[in-house]
Amino acid sequence: MTGHSLPEFLTLAIEPLIAAKPAEPRDSSRLMVLDRKSGTITHKAFRDLPEFLAPSDVLVLNRSRVWKARLPTARPTGAKVDLLLMKPAEPGLKTWKALARKVRPGEKLVCRGGVPAQCLRREPDGSFLFEFSAALDPVYLEKNAEVPLPWYILRARKKAGLSPATGEDERGYQTIFAGEPGSIAAPTAGFHFTPGLLERLQANGVKAVYVTLHIGWGTFKPVRNGNPKRHVMLSEDCCVPGETAAVINAAKKNGSRIIAVGTSSMRALETFAGEDGRVFPGAAKAELFIYPGYRFRAADAFCTNLHVPSSAPLYMTAAFAGRELLFDAYTRAVENKYRFYSYGDAMLIL
Repeated sequence: MTGHSLPEFLTLAIEPLIAAKPAEPRDSSRLMVLDRKSGTITHKAFRDLPEFLAPSDVLVLNRSRVWKARLPTARPTGAKVDLLLMKPAEPGLKTWKALARKVRPGEKLVCRGGVPAQCLRREPDGSFLFEFSAALDPVYLEKNAEVPLPWYILRARKKAGLSPATGEDERGYQTIFAGEPGSIAAPTAGFHFTPGLLERLQANGVKAVYVTLHIGWGTFKPVRNGNPKRHVMLSEDCCVPGETAAVINAAKKNGSRIIAVGTSSMRALETFAGEDGRVFPGAAKAELFIYPGYRFRAADAFCTNLHVPSSAPLYMTAAFAGRELLFDAYTRAVENKYRFYSYGDAMLIL
C-alpha cells in the first residue's frame, strides 16, 4: 500500500463487496480489530465491541445529521441531473454551491417542483454555482429534495437489481444519535451503534460524548495528488462542546482511553487538541488533512469503516494504523468478504 491509495488489484476486488444496504440489526455488522502493538488482526461482530473497551474509556461520536441535499433536476431534453447542494451562497437562498456531473456553465435545468435553475460558473474547488428562480427554503427542500446516498451505493443497488433509493434511507442513512442537520454525507462509523449496544457500553462504565462536524465536500473530495502535502482540505464546520472537552480531559488525566468514532470525530478532536493532547471547547472551520506521518494528539483508539481508495478518510486511517498493517487488514477484508464503504462493516484500531 502506498501512502495515498490501495493497489489496483485490491480496488478491483472491493467492487463486488460494496454494501448496498445496512446490516440489520446494525450491530450485527462485522468488526475487524487491529492491534497496532502486536500487529494482530481479529474478526468479530460489532456487538462484541464491549470486549475491547474498559470502564472509563470514552467514545467520541459525531451527532451531525444528514439533510436533504440531493435535488433532482432535468435538462430540456428530459435527461436527469442530480444536484448535491452544499450551501447557500447568499441569504436569499436563491444562489447555491452544488456538486453535479457533466454540467456546463450557462446550462439551464428544471428542478423537481418546477423551479428553473441556471449554472453560473465552476468554482475553484470543483463545485458549481447555481442560481434558482425561487428560494430553496426548508419547506421546498423537505418536499422536493432527497437524502444524498453516495453514488457507489446507488451503483451497487443497480447491479443487485434493487431500487435505487427508498424511504427507508431517510432513517437508514443516519446514526441513531444524529441531531443537528448540516452534513451532506453521513458519519458512517456511527451506523453500527444500536440503543441496546450503547446501553451495554454505558452499563460497563464506558462514557459517550458528542462533537459535531458537518461533513461536506472536504471529507469525500478525492485526493488526486501523488504527494499528499499538496492536497487542500476544504473546510467543514465543527464544534466541541465544553462538557465534551471536560470529560475527555478528565479521562486523559486519569489514564483512560479516548476512542474516536469515525474520521469526522477524529478531525474534530485533532482540530481542537493542543500539543499535550488536551482538548479545548469551541467552534471552528476544520481544515486539517491527516495523512501518514501525522502525530495524533487526542485519540488513543479509532473506530472506522472500510474506505474508498484515494480518499481523505483512507489517508487518515493509514496514518493511525500504519500503512503495512492497514494494507494487511484490507487484504484480509477482501479475502473474508467484508462489506465495504458507507453501509459496510467496521474496523477498530487499538
